[in-house]
Amino acid sequence: MARYTGAVCKLCRREGKKLFLKGERCYTGKCAFERRSYAPGQHGQNRKKISEYGLQLRAKQQARRYYGINESQFHKYFIMAEKKQGVTGDNLLRICESRLDNVVYLLGWANSRNEARQLVLHGHYLVNGKKVNISSYLLKAGDELAIKAESKNSEKIKAILEINASRPVPQWLDIDKDAAKAKIVSLPERDQIAAPVEEHLIVEFYSK
Repeated sequence: MARYTGAVCKLCRREGKKLFLKGERCYTGKCAFERRSYAPGQHGQNRKKISEYGLQLRAKQQARRYYGINESQFHKYFIMAEKKQGVTGDNLLRICESRLDNVVYLLGWANSRNEARQLVLHGHYLVNGKKVNISSYLLKAGDELAIKAESKNSEKIKAILEINASRPVPQWLDIDKDAAKAKIVSLPERDQIAAPVEEHLIVEFYSK
């Protein structure tokens, strides 16, 4: 399935909630969802009753769009989550959170998850001392990340780090901002995941 390349603000409006797809812009008055919180299109402002299936579908789409994952990959993650011990919904979000592009964003090394994917693809980051350019690479507890030495001198990377210098980092990540290094202390618990999704509805959707 091709990756969505349209206006990302329309995705938030379609889902009826902020998915923070544009990074810092989403926290300002320029956010399109703040100005037009109804769905896009000619009939976007018409209220419609949503069925149980519709709620489950929307929950799944919200999670996919929040993390920027296509349908086949997301379904694969669900199957992985089912096979793990524990709560399937929590396992699913934990897998999504451990993606390299997501962690790069959470560390403040990119302004959005979309930008994080691009920077990972261009090979700016190291995992355990080796260059990894696969955005869906799943990290595990104990893994160490760093920005490549030559990438630290990039004007783009410097600007990103300056903009996000004060952004808080989740407790399950340990970061040395001066050295541009970080470590995965542990994979996150549900209360450490900020994703605005209802994972139990996703489980119900795939369990039909």
